[in-house]
Amino acid sequence: MSTLHILYENDAWLPPLEEALNKLDIPYVRHFVDGGTFDLGQTPPEGIWINRMSPSSHTRGHQGGVQYVSELLGWLESHGRRVINGSQAFALELSKVKQDIALRSFDILTPRTVVVVGKERLKPSARNMELPFITKHNQGGKGLGVKLFRTLEDFDAYIDGPDFIDDPGGITLLQQYIEPAEPFITRVELVNDKFVMAIHSSTESGFELCPAVECAEDDAFCPVGDSGKFSQAKDLDEDDPLIHRYIELMAALRIDVAGIEFVTGKDGHRYTYDINGTTNYNATVEEQAGVNGMDFIAALAGRLLQKTKLENAAK
Repeated sequence: MSTLHILYENDAWLPPLEEALNKLDIPYVRHFVDGGTFDLGQTPPEGIWINRMSPSSHTRGHQGGVQYVSELLGWLESHGRRVINGSQAFALELSKVKQDIALRSFDILTPRTVVVVGKERLKPSARNMELPFITKHNQGGKGLGVKLFRTLEDFDAYIDGPDFIDDPGGITLLQQYIEPAEPFITRVELVNDKFVMAIHSSTESGFELCPAVECAEDDAFCPVGDSGKFSQAKDLDEDDPLIHRYIELMAALRIDVAGIEFVTGKDGHRYTYDINGTTNYNATVEEQAGVNGMDFIAALAGRLLQKTKLENAAK
């Protein structure tokens, strides 16, 4: 079997994947990236690659890794290297604008969203929004920058105040706030064409939600050990029509791994608003669902490595 190459920037998220790979005796090499170099005239190493670069990398000082991997993936694919969550999936993950366009193209309902480039345009743009609304970063991650505003006065104070956080690319989204029928959002975990599980994430304490428990204790945006925020969504399974559409979207856009989030509004409609590629799994919910999410990813890597081995042997 050839080698799996892991592109990553957060050591804390690796142990569950490594454990799953070790169970299947899959050889792997770790490639930490917060920047880097590669020679376009050279040939990349053989094997399968997996992209574990997160849009939230800038919160850990690794925005250079996002830019590096964005270019690296195209080079790998130009040499025929199979990348799990490759260039097309990564471009989508880095832009909620592109995500919304993709979701709409599959007739998946999304909240009304206005794209604003330039801080000075935020206040005038907000005057065209129905209250309440939320702000978001185009390059998302962990819910950073997601704020709910019920008055324009509060919004203006936020824009003018010290707590304003800008998107890495300076793109802020103003989005219709969907009042949940119940105080949670739902995240559907999918690997390839397989439904892994669905998670309810409580929004009662805010919107900075990340299901990972493998985070640094000083990371205020990851609920380390706070399993009470997350529970299995037992009302969803692979037969749900919305999940079928998610799987169709992933196949069309070459997304291998995703955690896709939606909220059920008081009007009964389900609004999808986020596609996460660098997904992490909450151990408490895995136990409730009787699954190990990283086992699905490791199994996918194993199948791709075996396929590559057979193709090389046939040459």
